[in-house]
Amino acid sequence: MPERIEVLLLDDEPIVGKRLKPALTKIGCDVEVFENPREALERIDQKNFDIVVTDIRMDEIDGIEILEHVRQKAPRTKVIMITGYAMMSLARKAMEKGAFDFIAKPFKPNELRRVIARAAEALDLSVDFETGADDESNL
Repeated sequence: MPERIEVLLLDDEPIVGKRLKPALTKIGCDVEVFENPREALERIDQKNFDIVVTDIRMDEIDGIEILEHVRQKAPRTKVIMITGYAMMSLARKAMEKGAFDFIAKPFKPNELRRVIARAAEALDLSVDFETGADDESNL
């Protein structure tokens, strides 16, 4: 049985975690969901995640700060940025700082699963992408 992929999901909108956790669990990910960036940073300090999915726009601590923290602590971890603000300058900034990829809301869970599958592949891990291909409502 393939090793499960450890994912930390951070978004200050509770619905995002509620919808994405089951979608990612289905394809072989162990997902820890956070709405508070400070709590997510504490957890990142305690545990190495394979993939961190973070919203860019949050109060107090933004996704760029999360990205920088992850890159410093665990350079192997792939960071995927999501945002409701389709701002290409922020996307470029995130990519320059080492983000693996960027997804603009609204997006379908399958779009994130596809990016997670690519990130897993880059880490020499695999996900069962076909299993989760059923929920196509926008997030």
